[in-house]
Amino acid sequence: DATYFKVRDKHRIVSKAFIIAYGTNQEGHREILGFEVYDNESKGTWNSFLQKLKKRGIQGLLMITSDAHEGIQDAISNVFPEVPWQRCQFHFAMNISGKSPKKYQAGIRAELQEMWNCDTIEAARKKRDSIIADYRDVAESAMSCLDEGFESAMTVMALPKNLRRYFRTSNHIERLNKEMKRRSSIIGIFPNEESLIRLMGSASLERNDAVIAKKAIFSPANYTLMSNSKTVAELRKLADEQQKLRAA
Repeated sequence: DATYFKVRDKHRIVSKAFIIAYGTNQEGHREILGFEVYDNESKGTWNSFLQKLKKRGIQGLLMITSDAHEGIQDAISNVFPEVPWQRCQFHFAMNISGKSPKKYQAGIRAELQEMWNCDTIEAARKKRDSIIADYRDVAESAMSCLDEGFESAMTVMALPKNLRRYFRTSNHIERLNKEMKRRSSIIGIFPNEESLIRLMGSASLERNDAVIAKKAIFSPANYTLMSNSKTVAELRKLADEQQKLRAA
């Protein structure tokens, strides 16, 4: 994900994108994988960021979760084509709700939550069809959004059920972004890009130390079991299907 900060650059005040990657390692602990500052979020900057992560040795990725920024999707397709993309369900639900008349928004959000919590992809698809049938006439744009983005928002269903809630949204990185925003409010405008990297980099590393100390999401033994199960093959299949859709 990325968050923006005001920085002085060549006698002007501009917004700079602080781009960050958060991951879960083989021991089940979340950690900061890397961060960079760019002038904006574009296909070029996201490709550059992921390429740097790859050159530093990041490998064996099973899934990447993010919002639907086209730059992120393009970079995943180019740099990690074998890795499927999980569209953040929280952002997706907000997109759908935002396209709905206000009086239906609460009901649609509740229905979507039931869909996210389905045990199987088949049950989730059945629930999607039911939602579309119920709201098509009163929230056509929202239902089109749901229909078009559904599959990419359900990649997580390939994971074991007990792990899905940890990887179906990018909310954990959003919490880090909020903490960085809170700290930056004291400064207001950073005097230069280097100062932004120093302070926000320190905040990220503090967060890294805190989450590593927490209870692991899964054990190394369970990770090995998952790696040797049909989960990996299913994820690779989803990545291939996504690549074909992007090429179409």
